[in-house]
Amino acid sequence: MKPKVSFEFFPPKTDEGLEKLINVQQKLLKKNPEFFSVTYGAGGSTRDRTWTTVMKVREAGIDTAPHLSCVGQSREELVELIDKYKAAGISRIVALRGDLPSGMGHARSELRYADDLVRLIREVSGDHFHLEVAAYPEMHPQARSFSDDIDHFKRKIDAGANSGVTQYFYNAEAYGFFMEQLEKRGVTAPVVPGIMPITNYANLVRFSDSCGADVPRWIRKRLEELQHDEASLKDFGEEVVTRLCERLLAMGAPGLHFYTMNQAVANLKVIDNLGL
Repeated sequence: MKPKVSFEFFPPKTDEGLEKLINVQQKLLKKNPEFFSVTYGAGGSTRDRTWTTVMKVREAGIDTAPHLSCVGQSREELVELIDKYKAAGISRIVALRGDLPSGMGHARSELRYADDLVRLIREVSGDHFHLEVAAYPEMHPQARSFSDDIDHFKRKIDAGANSGVTQYFYNAEAYGFFMEQLEKRGVTAPVVPGIMPITNYANLVRFSDSCGADVPRWIRKRLEELQHDEASLKDFGEEVVTRLCERLLAMGAPGLHFYTMNQAVANLKVIDNLGL
């Protein structure tokens, strides 16, 4: 079976930004994606913009999955949103624990973990939604141990999730080992690697350091060297990410989920290189 691709967007802050995003979407549609997803700010901070973006993106006729996180939100608010998406004909959700907005401290949530959210969605909507959940081949930065993190992913699948999408990474062996550990625990749900194209040194390093994604030293050093030569940096990034995707697909990855950062070019180059 040919691997499928999917793309993640974040909700633009302005109508003009949304217009630009739809132009990006039109270019990505040429790759026949399985679905688009739209992120959800910490504590539901982009709730309305996520809804607006999902409704606009889905006009193209492709499955569009809102992200939904439970931290910082009440059960009642979550049920209201789940019902709203169901009534609108949305058939896929990315169910996450999420983070609190900065400055909110340790505000309590009725649902603490993503598996709680998965159970809630199943409770109020049955099997209506295909549920994606997050996976961390290099371990969630707040997990107590790698083994505990694997167990937590299993709990999400056992609660009713259909499949996983990983945090981005640049080490194919991390994905291979993660999948082996899942297999040992009897988890057979597909897990799609998340792919982050490389187009900027400073942004990648800052974002990776904050979310716990490892940028291997050889890649980091080469990007540092090329950071003021935009064309060469992008060429190097394209080569690195293409090779990573080739290895992942050879290892049996069922597809690739691209973190687009609301851009088209870098994602399309990698997909073209792969012949997808």
